[in-house]
Amino acid sequence: MNSISINEMTESVKGRAPFRPEIGIVLGSGLGGLSDIIKKEEVIDFSDIPGFPVSTVEGHSGRFIFGKISGRNIILQQGRVHLYEGFTPEETVIPVRFMKLLGIECLVLTNAAGAVNKNYRPGDVMVIEDHISFLVPSCLRGPNLDIFGVRFPDMNEVYDEVLTAKLYAEALKIDKDARKGIYAATAGPQFETPSEIRAISLMGADAVGMSTVNEAIAAKHAGLKCVGISAITNMAAGLSSEAPSHEETLNAAGDISDKMDKILTGFLN
Repeated sequence: MNSISINEMTESVKGRAPFRPEIGIVLGSGLGGLSDIIKKEEVIDFSDIPGFPVSTVEGHSGRFIFGKISGRNIILQQGRVHLYEGFTPEETVIPVRFMKLLGIECLVLTNAAGAVNKNYRPGDVMVIEDHISFLVPSCLRGPNLDIFGVRFPDMNEVYDEVLTAKLYAEALKIDKDARKGIYAATAGPQFETPSEIRAISLMGADAVGMSTVNEAIAAKHAGLKCVGISAITNMAAGLSSEAPSHEETLNAAGDISDKMDKILTGFLN
């Protein structure tokens, strides 16, 4: 864990926060469209926060945007940090805990993901009902941070059922073929092998990616209500003649971004 505590990181920027945010939204790879919609009141780069982990991946700007969407006090996390960049599981959830200390009560997670379910297609959106997390090390390892939650938190209903139903209803208004499913996370940065995808499918996953689950675990641990939605950017390994690539992910996510923006704006109303 970083030598500078999350409390210290939060205190260092509290004077710049224009309000107490009620909802935090994490924008995944290529899904930065809400940053153009939000009525900005303040922008804080990760690099401006002492000790804060800074994203190194294309498509992840690495900043917090305070502003209003549909009249709600929002903090957007534009870009995230990942295990495959060399960060520890604990470091990948510093932004979630930072937003919790700033005041959020609800966390909305977005990501770009590959389809494991053969009925899915690139361009689909999938509201996350649950996840498979034991493929990556837990962010709750080591000494428990009692200011956030208990040592052994329950993981029933990580994704709030009422808010998930609302998000799915909004998704159906924009896309009648919107999906609900299970997200599995791998550590990356390599894409999965066809054999790994077959195994992940047998476990019950519908989509796969390299983020989100630890953020959701940290949110549940901290008592936040959480919802998640994936932009399906490609078919996973072995399900298409096309080899997956990060460039494909960014391009496809950009194409889906408008749909995601409309869904999330409706959800926030």
